[in-house]
Amino acid sequence: MDERLHDQLVMRSNSEPFGRLLGLEVVRVESGIAVVRMRVHKDLQNIFGVVHGGALFALIDEAFQLASNSHGVIAVALNVSVTYVAAPSRDAILEARAEEIYMTNRTASYHCHIREVNGAKLIATAQALAYRTGKHVDVT
Repeated sequence: MDERLHDQLVMRSNSEPFGRLLGLEVVRVESGIAVVRMRVHKDLQNIFGVVHGGALFALIDEAFQLASNSHGVIAVALNVSVTYVAAPSRDAILEARAEEIYMTNRTASYHCHIREVNGAKLIATAQALAYRTGKHVDVT
């Protein structure tokens, strides 16, 4: 079931219109863990010519979404707190990783971070809390 669920989550993420707009690419989904990548490009820039914080938040949020739903129970964000550490290099490939640190029947906590793939420069970190609805993810 887990592999089928994880494949279904990857498929859903890859077909998500907002994710496609940003160029998000799912690298891995496991129980409680997800890794997603995004290439920096000019369409993601803010008014100062660096990657918009909203794009970085979206990258973290996608990894968090996949990790928190990887157990087959629909989970939604209650809170995400992001710390922006450094601006990414031009044309960098960014990788967000979300990893579960604690889970109950109703909530789950995650540590997330974004790093550049080449050089592993830390871009942002986040703490995220999900509400687990008790409803199951449909994998049909």
